[in-house]
Amino acid sequence: MPGRLLIVATPIGNLDDISPRARAALEQADLVACEDTRRTGRLLSHLGIKKKLLSLHEHNERQRLPRLLEELGQGQTVALTSDAGTPLLSDPGFLLVREAIARGVPVESLPGPSAVLAALVVSGLPPHPFTFAGFPPPKSGKRKRFFARFADLDHTLIFFESPHRLLASLADALDELGDRPAVVGRELTKLHEEVLRGSLARLLEALESRPSLKGEFVLVVGPRDD
Repeated sequence: MPGRLLIVATPIGNLDDISPRARAALEQADLVACEDTRRTGRLLSHLGIKKKLLSLHEHNERQRLPRLLEELGQGQTVALTSDAGTPLLSDPGFLLVREAIARGVPVESLPGPSAVLAALVVSGLPPHPFTFAGFPPPKSGKRKRFFARFADLDHTLIFFESPHRLLASLADALDELGDRPAVVGRELTKLHEEVLRGSLARLLEALESRPSLKGEFVLVVGPRDD
């Protein structure tokens, strides 16, 4: 009999957000496939769990597939985690899930924390329909074309962004989407959580005035005619 692939959501900041079911899955797994073995190792240590870890990130996912599929084919239970939140959302794991399904391996989702949903529900912007678009491209030309694709879409839009590109992304979003209502979530669920609300222009102005930007950011942009 084939093993099982468990897609396990882990905390995006506050370790108390680990669910009992997720904890039990990590305890039962024969192998944990994770983005960063050091980060997942710290989570498991906090939970008092010792497991075999295998890195699975954007640069090695194809190379890891044969090993993981072999483990599943031998009846092993593999838990898939990302560094934080729900796997596959701008994180690796899609190729593994797709191949496991194609081979008849049972795949189970253990839902839990997600920065996408955490930012959406606290934003005060229309919660549906919404479109999650992941990280904008790093270079301005491609980033502008990326935002332009959503200009005529009357959805709430959600993006991830790194601190050193946030200002550039806000400026390009403003140029391509217009000055829409928006929210920037920083360090959601963590000690220094911050939720900034305003128009794209006002958020850009407010954040430009800061000496530095640190943390994990989620940008939520309201529909065109909100």
